[in-house]
Amino acid sequence: MSDDIDSKALEGPHPSERPETSRRRNPQGIRIDPDAEAEPDTRQVVLSALVAHEPGVLANVASLFSRRQFNIESLTVGATTDENRARITLVIEEPDPGIEQAKKQLQKLVPVVSVTELPADATRRDLALIKVDGTHPDQVQSLAEMYGGQAVDAGQETVTVEITGSEQKIDAAIDAFERFGIVEIVRTGTAALTRGAERTAPNGPQIAEPESKEVPADD
Repeated sequence: MSDDIDSKALEGPHPSERPETSRRRNPQGIRIDPDAEAEPDTRQVVLSALVAHEPGVLANVASLFSRRQFNIESLTVGATTDENRARITLVIEEPDPGIEQAKKQLQKLVPVVSVTELPADATRRDLALIKVDGTHPDQVQSLAEMYGGQAVDAGQETVTVEITGSEQKIDAAIDAFERFGIVEIVRTGTAALTRGAERTAPNGPQIAEPESKEVPADD
């Protein structure tokens, strides 16, 4: 009787015939949920930081993003209406928690006055200089004009054109100029401002009102 029970208890599919689970195991033998392990969705955003216009600020910002391993797509810096302030524009691609962390860490830097995440409809422009073979200068100029650009240098061997616009427009222009043989390219990265009357940096310097000139009264 006991032999029959034991034989029935052993009945079932062979281990090799059992359906395999899609879950893997970590080194500790715990099953890993593929959905939980999947890479989080990222999005590209523009951060505008108003900073003190002093030596070392850009190096501090670059060092911060390098240590935190934030994915920087582009970084530009330039003057503002206040000679004591500069504007750093960063394009980063991170998951939402990473974006919030980047803003918080950037705001902690002493030279940083304010940090703003620009809306998706912000005005964004890049600039590219594209140097190509100069065998067909007239055709190069015509193509540059199609993209709203112009030739800024022309010689016997090469022609350099300037293109400004969105990142997508410049990418398309570079693809088009490949037919002439691209010698070299340089791009500035993104510069961006909010649209309309909204200030890009809410805590930024206000534009000074023009001083009114007193007109002397007639004697």
